[in-house]
Amino acid sequence: MSFILIAVIVLGAIGLIAALVLFAASKKFAVYEDPRIAQVNELLPGANCGGCGFAGCGGMADALVKGADAGSLDGLLCPVGGAETMGKVADLLGMAIANGEPKVAVVRCNGTCEHRPKIAEYAGLRTCAAMHACGAGETACGFGCLGCGDCVAACQFDAIHINEETGIPEVDEEKCTACGACTKACPRSIIELRKKGPKGRRVFVSCVNKDKGAVAMKACAVSCIGCGKCEKECNFGAITVENNLAYIDPEKCRLCRKCVSVCPKHAIRDVNFPNPAPAPKPKEAAAPKAEPVKPAAPKVEAQKPETVKEEEGKEAKA
Repeated sequence: MSFILIAVIVLGAIGLIAALVLFAASKKFAVYEDPRIAQVNELLPGANCGGCGFAGCGGMADALVKGADAGSLDGLLCPVGGAETMGKVADLLGMAIANGEPKVAVVRCNGTCEHRPKIAEYAGLRTCAAMHACGAGETACGFGCLGCGDCVAACQFDAIHINEETGIPEVDEEKCTACGACTKACPRSIIELRKKGPKGRRVFVSCVNKDKGAVAMKACAVSCIGCGKCEKECNFGAITVENNLAYIDPEKCRLCRKCVSVCPKHAIRDVNFPNPAPAPKPKEAAAPKAEPVKPAAPKVEAQKPETVKEEEGKEAKA
């Protein structure tokens, strides 16, 4: 019995000492966490999509609390929760937050099966990343959409799908939260987050091909050829042509749609407009100056000789 008692006492002493050491260590190396972080995290949607620029909602909550302590929440936005969620967070932290303009994912490729025919058959792993690593893919365009659906797999909100007829992904504006997951998944950077615009209307170049015009036209019938007609037509400086490719700045674009009409390859798209883009008016030629018309001299009819003799006879009788 004495051996058992001694073992119990020794084990109890070791446990007590270990508990005291752990208690002291927890106090010594304790990390304080602001309780507001957990409260903000509960208000966030919990999608952990990374659209806010942080690894997850926990990182976003921490950044919001630190921003509130610094006196500003500018630049911090949860694209999934939107203005409603950010308003609740701002109320919790006692801050005012600017309303950011909503954005939506835009697929900048119009190279459908009709416009960009296949010239090869890919038999490898059916992902855009794998196909892009192997080369140009199944078409002659090394910049266009590969159509394997990496963007579809990355979207957590079922907002993007591949159109079976065109082979191009299409975005559901009602479901898209502008989280940016599809933009990161696309190996060719075809998908871009752009402002939704008033009434969902926007104008953008639906092409990312940087080849020269002749090469681009051989690969796709509706590719941008960098001709610069749209740049010359824009009165607001919203269009620039660089590396044989036109780009429309959404901050400067006034949605006049003149560029849509002058594009010879129909590479510029206008979305959610009620009517097609108006055709450009032809320049009227200057009218030639009218020369002054001189009044015509009165015509004097020559009298016949017989009439003259008759008049002379009448005068003689009188």
